[in-house]
Amino acid sequence: MTRSQPRRRVSNAYSALNLRLALATFGLVTMTVFAVVAFWAHVAWLGVLCAVLAVVAVVDLIVIQRRRAARHREEPGVRHSLFE
Repeated sequence: MTRSQPRRRVSNAYSALNLRLALATFGLVTMTVFAVVAFWAHVAWLGVLCAVLAVVAVVDLIVIQRRRAARHREEPGVRHSLFE
């Protein structure tokens, strides 16, 4: 068991960090495009909402990358699939 994983006795209790990375990236791109379109269409409240969600996606991407780096330091040379 590694430090980046929960300390439970469950087989294959891995976090799907690679899948979260793909979904957060999709959310960032989508919300950025929606924010630009909303501001262009003069719907400021929707643009602000989409921009806030894009910032949330950026924060999530930072957290995911830090966890992936920690996992890589603890398990060097191990390759994880998208769905782990």
